[in-house]
Amino acid sequence: MNILLVLIPVTLVIVIVAVRLFFWAVNHQQFDDLDSPAILPLLDEPATNPTPADLPADPLAEAPTDRSAPVDAAPPAAGGAAGDRPA
Repeated sequence: MNILLVLIPVTLVIVIVAVRLFFWAVNHQQFDDLDSPAILPLLDEPATNPTPADLPADPLAEAPTDRSAPVDAAPPAAGGAAGDRPA
């Protein structure tokens, strides 16, 4: 029964905080327009063209490079490396 001496004041504090937060939200127009935010993700955004400031100065500088094989190297022959075996 002694726990009620703690729980009742704690519950009252939580209720008072919740009521104050609700009235703060009402006074700051948080509940004025409930329909528009639900529709906003469904609307199409207008197409935006990148400005020269958004483009990189040298497009090749930012391109990833794979240096493990030369660009003009032929793929390995199918069936293994028959040409590598001594006759």
